[in-house]
Amino acid sequence: MLFALTRRLRAINPSIKTPTFNFTFSLLHSTLSHSLSFDLDQTLKPLTKPQLKTLLFSHYNNGKFSNLLQNIVALPSVLFTASHNLTHPTRSFQLTLDSVSTRFDLYQLARELSSNEFDVGSCCFKLGSSQSKGKSLVLPNLKLKVVIEALRMVLDLIYDGGFPTFVYGGREGLGRHTAIRYMKNSVENPNWWFTVAFDRVVFDSRHVNRLCSVLGDRIDDVRLIGLIEKLFETEAAKIELGGFELGKGLPQECGLCGVLINVYLNGFDKKVQKIRLRMNEQNPKFDDEVSDGVVYKPLKVYAVRYLDEVLLITSGSKVVAMDLLNWVVKHLEGELELKVDKLRTVIHSAVSEKIDFLGMEFRAVTPSVLRPPLSEKAKRARLKFRRQKEVRLMEMKNARERNRRMLGMKIFSHVFDKLKNSNNRFKFDYQIENEVREIFSSWADEVVQEFLESVEERWSWHRELTAGDFLSLKRIRDQLPQELVDAYDKFQKEVDKHLNPVKARKALEEEKRKEEEEEERKYSERTVKDLTKLCMKITAPIELVRKAVRLAGFTNDMGRPRPISLLAALEDADIIKWYAGVGRRWLEYFCCCRNFEMVKTVVSYHLRFSCLLTLAEKHDATKAETVRHFSKDLKVSDLDGNEEMYFPSERDVKRTGDGHLSDPKPVDSALTLNLIRLAYDAPSITCAAHFCECNDTITYRVLLLQNRTNINPGDQKKWVPGMAAIHDSLDRRCFALCAYHVSDLYLGKITLQDIDCTSFVEVD
Repeated sequence: MLFALTRRLRAINPSIKTPTFNFTFSLLHSTLSHSLSFDLDQTLKPLTKPQLKTLLFSHYNNGKFSNLLQNIVALPSVLFTASHNLTHPTRSFQLTLDSVSTRFDLYQLARELSSNEFDVGSCCFKLGSSQSKGKSLVLPNLKLKVVIEALRMVLDLIYDGGFPTFVYGGREGLGRHTAIRYMKNSVENPNWWFTVAFDRVVFDSRHVNRLCSVLGDRIDDVRLIGLIEKLFETEAAKIELGGFELGKGLPQECGLCGVLINVYLNGFDKKVQKIRLRMNEQNPKFDDEVSDGVVYKPLKVYAVRYLDEVLLITSGSKVVAMDLLNWVVKHLEGELELKVDKLRTVIHSAVSEKIDFLGMEFRAVTPSVLRPPLSEKAKRARLKFRRQKEVRLMEMKNARERNRRMLGMKIFSHVFDKLKNSNNRFKFDYQIENEVREIFSSWADEVVQEFLESVEERWSWHRELTAGDFLSLKRIRDQLPQELVDAYDKFQKEVDKHLNPVKARKALEEEKRKEEEEEERKYSERTVKDLTKLCMKITAPIELVRKAVRLAGFTNDMGRPRPISLLAALEDADIIKWYAGVGRRWLEYFCCCRNFEMVKTVVSYHLRFSCLLTLAEKHDATKAETVRHFSKDLKVSDLDGNEEMYFPSERDVKRTGDGHLSDPKPVDSALTLNLIRLAYDAPSITCAAHFCECNDTITYRVLLLQNRTNINPGDQKKWVPGMAAIHDSLDRRCFALCAYHVSDLYLGKITLQDIDCTSFVEVD
C-alpha cells in the first residue's frame, strides 16, 4: 500500500523519490492533499494507550526519546486521540473527523507541527478582568487545547512509572482518595509531621529553563521543548505554586500543569525516596516472634505529595524531623529556586496537633478512637436486639407448629371422608400413607432436633424418666421376666444416649470458657495497641463547610436553610441540578472522613431544604405545598412525564461512605458557578463544549460567587480558606450551550475547563 501511494505521488510530481526511512501511515496520510486523501479520512481512529506507547518507544534510542514533535505529536491519529480525550466521556464515541473539521483543519495542524510552523500566540485569547485592578487571563482556543492534550499524553507515557509511589495528582488513577487510602493503610506511629507551604509564585524564566533542562534529560527534541517554552511565554500554560488553582479543574489551569509539576519536582521526590529507603535499611522491622513480646518501633519517614502540596511524616524523635525539615527547605530554595513560607512550614506533633492537608484535617490517634469498644449502652441495646430476635424466632416456631397441626388435621379429615363416602373403598394409584408418613417423619425429625438443642429441656426430661428407678433393685429384677428387664435396660440406654445433658453441658461450658479467653485476649491486644500504636484519623473541616454554606447563601445567620433568589430565574430542573452538583461534589470529596455524618447532614438538610425553599419562592408557594409536589427527594418530571431525580436521595446519602473511594475528575468549582439563562433570541450557534455539533443551544450568562458576594478570594477571613475560585475574567460572560452540556455543567460533571471559553457570545 505504501509503494502504491508512492507511485501515485510520482505520477503527480516526478521529483518525489522513494523514501528510505520508515514512514507511519498516518504521517504519510497527513502530507497528502485533501482531494487525494478524502477516502482515507474515514479510517482515522483514536489510538489506545498501548498503541501510543508502542509508537512512542519506537523513537527511543540510547536512553532518550527523539523527534517526538515531528513523528509523534504531529501525527493526525495522535491529534485525533487528543481531541477524543477532550470530549465528554459519554459522548466521545460520537466524535468523528468531520466534527473536528468544523473547528479546525486537523491535517493542516499536523503539517504545521511537523514543519515547526505552529504559532502558539495566534491560538491564545486574552480576557480582561472584571475588576479594575484584576489580572487578565490568557486562554487557549480549542486548536491549542488539542496540542496541549497531545503533549500531555506523550509526557505522561514518557514519565509513566518514573515517579515515586508517594506522588499523586497529575497521574491516571492516582488522585486524592488514593493518597488518603495510602495514609490510612500504610502510615504507622506518626510522631512529627510538617507540610511544605510555598509562597504564591508564578513560574518565571528561571523555573521554565530549569524545567526544560530536566525534560532534556529524557527527551532529545529541541522543537518539542521549544513548544513548551512558547506555551509559558504566551501564558497559555501557567503554573502558580502556593495557590488553590492546581488540581481543581478550573479554566485557568492548563492541562499540562500536573505532569510538568511532577517532572519539575521529580529530582526532589527521588531524593526523599532515598532518605526513606536509607531509614528503612538502618531501622529494619523485626517479626513479633523474634522480638519475644518486646514492642519495637522502627524509625520511619513517610511522604505524600499531591501536586504542590507536600506532607512529610516521621516516627521517631523530633531531631530527625527537624533535620528533614532543614534539608527540604534548603533543597527547594537552593536547587529548585522555589520560595518556601517558613512561617507556615513548621513541625507539629502528630498526637496533640492536627494538620491541614488536601483540604482535610489529619491527626494521629490510638486504634480505640477509630474502632472504639462497645459502651454499656450499646451492649444493652445489642442484648435487647438479640432477645427480640429470639422472641420473633419463637413466634415463628409456634406459628409453624400450628400450621403443621392444622395441615395434618386437614389431611386426616380428607382421607377419612374419602374412605367413608366411597362404596368400593378408597382407591388410588399411589400409596398416600407413605407420603403422609414421610411428611410426619420429617416434621418429627425437625422437632427432635430443635428439642435436643435445649440443654434445660433435656435435663428435665432425663430427670423425670430416671426418677424412681425401682427396676434397678436386684430383688425386683430377679422377680421379673428377663424380656422385661432387657427392654428396660435398653430403654435406659436410649434415655442416657439422647437425653443425658452432661456432655452437652460440658461442651457449653467449654465454649463459654473459650469465648471468655478470646475476649480477654482481644482486650489485652487492644490495650497493647492503644499503648504502642498510632493510626491516622481524617476529618472534614466542618467549620469551613459551614462557612461555605453561609457564604453561598444556603443558610441564614441563624444556620437555618434559606432560598437563593438568584436561582429563581432558572427552570425547576436546573435549580435542582445545581444543588445536586454541589451536594454530590461534597459527598464524593469528604466520603473518606471520620465525621462524614456531619457532611451528610449538611447535604441532606441544609442543601435539600434550601432547594425546596428556592422552588417555593419561585412558584410563590408554601414549603409544605412544594414538598408535596416535588417530594423530599426533589423529583421532577421531564417533557414525557417521566420522573427524574438528580439530587441524592436520603437512601443514597446514607449509603455513601468510605467503601466507595474513587478518584473522579476534579470538579471543585460547582459551588462558585451559577448559570443564568438569558431571554435572548440569538441565531443558531454551535454549542461551546468541545467538538459538540449541536446547534439547538441556549445562551447562558456566567455569574461567579466572589463577584456576586463582592469578596476577594485572597481574603482568608471572608472567603473560605482552601476553596478554589474561577478567574473573575469569566464573570458575566455568555456562552451558548446545548441542553446536554448545560445539564452536566449544573450537575458538576464538567467545568468551564471542558468548554471552549474563547467562543463566548457578545450580548449587549
